[in-house]
Amino acid sequence: MVSRRKTIKHHRTPAPEHRPRYLMVDNIRTAYGLSKGLFGISLTVEPGEVVALVGRNGVGKTTTMRSIMGLAPPQEGSVRWMGRDITKMAVHHVAKLGIGYVPEDRRIFPELTVWENLDIARLPPIDGDKRDGWSEEQVFELFPDLKDIQSRKGGVLSGGQQQMLTIARSLMGNPKLLLLDEPSEGLAPIIVETLRDRIHQLKVGGLSIVLAEQNLGFVLYLSDRVHILEKGKIEYTGTPDKLRANVDIQTKYLTL
Repeated sequence: MVSRRKTIKHHRTPAPEHRPRYLMVDNIRTAYGLSKGLFGISLTVEPGEVVALVGRNGVGKTTTMRSIMGLAPPQEGSVRWMGRDITKMAVHHVAKLGIGYVPEDRRIFPELTVWENLDIARLPPIDGDKRDGWSEEQVFELFPDLKDIQSRKGGVLSGGQQQMLTIARSLMGNPKLLLLDEPSEGLAPIIVETLRDRIHQLKVGGLSIVLAEQNLGFVLYLSDRVHILEKGKIEYTGTPDKLRANVDIQTKYLTL
């Protein structure tokens, strides 16, 4: 009898310098009509990393988010996701590739219940492994408050509940990267602290996040790298510790 051995192929992990960036935004320039919004924004995000965009109102944080998601495609530059060019890709295709977006204005469905808001956003994991997919049970474990109000319509929820629902709804799409736009805005301090801790749990779980935020304490607690935007450009990049120690930069770009 001839013995047949199964051949096992060993795949070498590419060296870091040759491995595609998880997210790579390269010199994007975005405009709304005749109004210029971004003037050459570049940034990268690696697996499990939280990268923050901070700055005053109107400096380009939301436009950067919308450009990545395809809601405001850049006129110049490129956005690459896991080595693939998504610069001009339709939003629903970007979502199916594993990028979730939590907009500043939340945009829940007010006439649908909490459970229906979650169910309508359900997408399978992009790798096809159902065991890794988010379920209602997992979402309710992360946000216990939502479990008790799952039959309540979205339009009657408090601001904090709506923000939790918006994040939970995005998770039901099984993103590998989450774009969070001003998640703490307009919320009471105790809700902001709760939300911060929940986002930290997502980070510990390995989810990559781009965080646009004005609350500096919120940013310094969560992020691995911080970019400060001013007039559509990145004027400063550093670690939370370096920014925390640099009072001059905080005063120049972040005080009102």
